[in-house]
Amino acid sequence: MRTSRSATEIPKIPLLVLLATCFLAGACDRDGASATRPSPPPGAASRDLVYEHTVAGNQDLYVIPPGGGVERRLTDHPATDALPRWSRDGQWVYFTSDRSGNWQIYRVRAEGGAPERVRTNTFTEWQVEPSPDGKRIAFLSNKEGPEYLFVMDLATRAERVLARHGRSTIMGNPSWSPDGTLITFSSNWRIGHQIYVVGSDGTEERRLSAFRRGGCEPRFKPDGRAVVYVSRGHLSEQSRLVEHDLKTDDEKVLVAWPALNYNPVYSPDGTEIAFSSNITGEWVVYRQRLSDGQSWRVTFGSGPARSPDYRP
Repeated sequence: MRTSRSATEIPKIPLLVLLATCFLAGACDRDGASATRPSPPPGAASRDLVYEHTVAGNQDLYVIPPGGGVERRLTDHPATDALPRWSRDGQWVYFTSDRSGNWQIYRVRAEGGAPERVRTNTFTEWQVEPSPDGKRIAFLSNKEGPEYLFVMDLATRAERVLARHGRSTIMGNPSWSPDGTLITFSSNWRIGHQIYVVGSDGTEERRLSAFRRGGCEPRFKPDGRAVVYVSRGHLSEQSRLVEHDLKTDDEKVLVAWPALNYNPVYSPDGTEIAFSSNITGEWVVYRQRLSDGQSWRVTFGSGPARSPDYRP
């Protein structure tokens, strides 16, 4: 496997300028919101973004339009709402919340309103993603004791385990391939956090990430040919966003800012990625065009913002 460094490893804007811009943009109003937020560059993907944002100490889900502007609050609850994922028809946002007292799976209409509980039990169930055809969900659950990767049919409620790793294993972030035949996920089974892919029928599981660096938070590319994930050395204060070619196993660094960079996701047309980074000292959502590495800030105001997802 070969790893190449792309031109986007260092932001196109010099780091000190980027930090100064982010600081000034957050210093205009009392709540840190900028009165004049920069617009995305020409050619940017025209899709809403949903993400989790902590405002006044409470974490809820928010949506921002493709051209930037004022974010719209999608959920409003004193508990923690997190890890949003759009349904492929763009009508629902699936998410995880502890509003019942433990982590459970919910969904809310794109326009807002009262969330619906997708599963009801006393277990920890979270990190959900709906399938491309909208008929199934992949999620993590400890209903059998250890945390396993499950798939459930939304119509029949039939469920099955796709991946069982050790009894003390921590799994994460299942993501469907565009054709629904594969699911990628992370697991710390045996050799630390690594990236795996498994058939949606539970067959042909294999590891993708290199042994020495490992990885987490994988997401499929819209053409199904690659997976982007977070590559971070043990206890390192920096992480890279790496694209792994499924056919050749070659890897390309998409983002290597001197910070913790997490939560990567491709735009539906594959021309850019959104991700979160603490390069300013607080978690902020950014977008980056893949053709030339141009990046711009999406979220403003005080409080961490993470886990972006593009509306299909």
